[in-house]
Amino acid sequence: MTGEARRPHTGRRRNEAARRAILDVAVDLLGRPGDTPVTIDTIAAAAGVGKQTIYRWWPSKGAVLLEAMAEHAGTAIPVPDTGTLRGDLEAFLTATFRAAGERLTATVLRHSMAEAQRDPHAREQMRALIETRRRVLRGILERARERGEVSAGTDLDLMVDQAYGVLWYRILTGHAPLDDAQAAELARALSAQAG
Repeated sequence: MTGEARRPHTGRRRNEAARRAILDVAVDLLGRPGDTPVTIDTIAAAAGVGKQTIYRWWPSKGAVLLEAMAEHAGTAIPVPDTGTLRGDLEAFLTATFRAAGERLTATVLRHSMAEAQRDPHAREQMRALIETRRRVLRGILERARERGEVSAGTDLDLMVDQAYGVLWYRILTGHAPLDDAQAAELARALSAQAG
């Protein structure tokens, strides 16, 4: 191999550009209209990588999708600190509903939840994603409790379930939008319940 530059063996380390391409392509493919199935083969072809590269880094298609969603959730939804429970809830729920209500994001979330029902790897990643988002909302409620806005007997986990219950029900059934007005109304209802 004289004169040829050989790429050093990278083992299981991820090439960040390839990783990013795989995650972006997976989300893009799911958002396309039509019934073309998204598979590891279609993701690999669109990302310009071999499917063995994907399997080396993720155990399944669902795991790829959920990592893409986890990254998006972490960057798209800031943790507000307005100084009031209602203000924090409204800001957080509005940002959450806007992000999840985007057509592409809602499609990926629905597909990811379906994958989590079939694939144990995807199920674990879905649990981790949900738990991360639950911790953020619970932190907002705990901060409000420290300010005296939430009574000591209030079940914070139930409040978190109520907030995310609305979100997931609307994503999965599509019966009503996730919009700013609904986020504000849910924030008002949860704030009233907390006192």
